[in-house]
Amino acid sequence: MRVLVQKFGGTSVSSAERRAQVAAKVSEAVREGYSPVVVVSAIGRSGDPYATDTFINLVNGITLESPKREMDLLMSCGEIISGVVLTSTLKSMGLEAILLTGGQAGIITNDCYGDARIIRVEPKGILDHLSEGRVVVVTGFQGVTEDGQVTTLGRGGSDTTASALGVALNAEVIDIYTDVEGIMTADPRIVEDARILDVVTYNEICHLAHQGAKVIHPRAVEIAMQRNIPIWIKCTFSDARGTLVTSIQPDMGAGTDITGDRTITGIAHTPNVTQIQVPTHDVADVLQVDKQIFKGMALADISVDFISVQPESVLYTVPDEIAEKAMKILDNLGFKPTAVPGCAKVSIVGAGIAGVPGVMANMVEALSDAGVRILQSADSHTTIWVLVNKEDMVPAVQALHKKFLLGAC
Repeated sequence: MRVLVQKFGGTSVSSAERRAQVAAKVSEAVREGYSPVVVVSAIGRSGDPYATDTFINLVNGITLESPKREMDLLMSCGEIISGVVLTSTLKSMGLEAILLTGGQAGIITNDCYGDARIIRVEPKGILDHLSEGRVVVVTGFQGVTEDGQVTTLGRGGSDTTASALGVALNAEVIDIYTDVEGIMTADPRIVEDARILDVVTYNEICHLAHQGAKVIHPRAVEIAMQRNIPIWIKCTFSDARGTLVTSIQPDMGAGTDITGDRTITGIAHTPNVTQIQVPTHDVADVLQVDKQIFKGMALADISVDFISVQPESVLYTVPDEIAEKAMKILDNLGFKPTAVPGCAKVSIVGAGIAGVPGVMANMVEALSDAGVRILQSADSHTTIWVLVNKEDMVPAVQALHKKFLLGAC
């Protein structure tokens, strides 16, 4: 069998007209000789009747802390509803289709409710249905534990479901359908001449996703990369080619000429973060202090980012909404932290950054010319990050996009 995994997001299944477009994509795959496995998200977004956030709001405020096991049962309902509706749509178009929940599809997870990790996939049930000519619709974002308890997979869970099934079924390709026509060089709401990328590497899209691009979750990319299964990012509502995610570095010339590889692939941004600085210059045992700071954050389930450990201070960022909590923990530990709220992280990402002189110089020059002050910086072999004031985020993204010639020609 030529297995194709197709994942459709919440906006793709939010109306009868859009579900008909989804069904047309599935029908086309069948005509091309594929055996489709269709992964669906909950219908719509926050505020819509069957969206996951809408279900969560039903119980908010009833207790101080909603039970995690029961919340996963509640949150799994959205995908079941959209799966039933889409399966009915496919059947109305003459396709033999069947709906499976995550557990019925063989997705086994750990018991970390709300953010479970997939341990393995047992695909026999899906393969049996495919061999009998059925289109298999699978509810995204969910699985079951070894003892049958329903779990959800956290942010980007339906993308993760699609990739895990793709790997387990040895799919030829994984298609991720969204409401945009592919991965772009920057957010088009900020940069008017942002363009669609034809090809990106797994590594590049992981970094773009980690730095704020929201087209696909990095965990899904990392799973597909294990088997080198290509991912296409496409639009449900158009026939645009989309963006191919693969292991091959794009824009490489034929033969031995490798001078054509691009340095910068795209610009990503993350708004609404707070920079926290913890002075350590007057502490005798700095190593123990550093350990205490990060252990305190971890015990409070606070994920820290943009970490810079220096001889006289520790710098890191947290989302604005949990900055007060983080500061209280540090105060209770006896530290005297300071906070800079309302910041944004802006990143340039590209597989060609490593070993190329002048990239940081060009980045600093572009930001300086745009009047943007850098509060903090860091880099890796594929990414350079800068922290700026929130009001400077848009000018920073625009300046960097222009400086590195990423716009449409």
